[in-house]
Order: sequence, then structure tokens, then C-alpha cells
Amino acid sequence: MNRKNILAIAAVAMLAVACDYQKNNTIKQKDLRAGDEYVYGVHPDSAARQTKNKYTAKPENEVRAAKIREKLYGPAAEITQGN
Repeated sequence: MNRKNILAIAAVAMLAVACDYQKNNTIKQKDLRAGDEYVYGVHPDSAARQTKNKYTAKPENEVRAAKIREKLYGPAAEITQGN
């Protein structure tokens, strides 16, 4: 009975410690871009200005992406068959 109590207490202690796991493993740094609308937007809930940029699609990038996708996952016919 004593061993079960010790194991139960140890388990509760481990769960309590796990809640704050790596809480102290952070680096406090000054944010160099604090308040920058380009990075953070005009309001904390708004999108950043840099995400509103629209870029023209380049067909050579699509071909390159398809080659990389085929190299990683194999031919497209195998993927489209499903389960």
C-alpha cells in the first residue's frame, strides 16, 4: 500500500511540473519592430501590411514546385488514386 501511495504522489508531482514545462527556457529580447505597422498591422487583431502584398504568379515556379513535389511524393498518379 505504501508503494502505491508513493507512486500516486510522484505521478501527481510529475503532472504538476509538466504544466510549466520549459516555462523558464525562454530568451527575453527587446522587439526591434515593436509598433511597426508593416510587421504587426495597425491593430493587434488586424493583418499585417506585408501580408496584403499580391505577387504575380511565375509559371517557372509552378514547374519547379511540381518537380520537387514529384521527387518527394512520387508520381502524381499514385497520389490521385486515394485509398
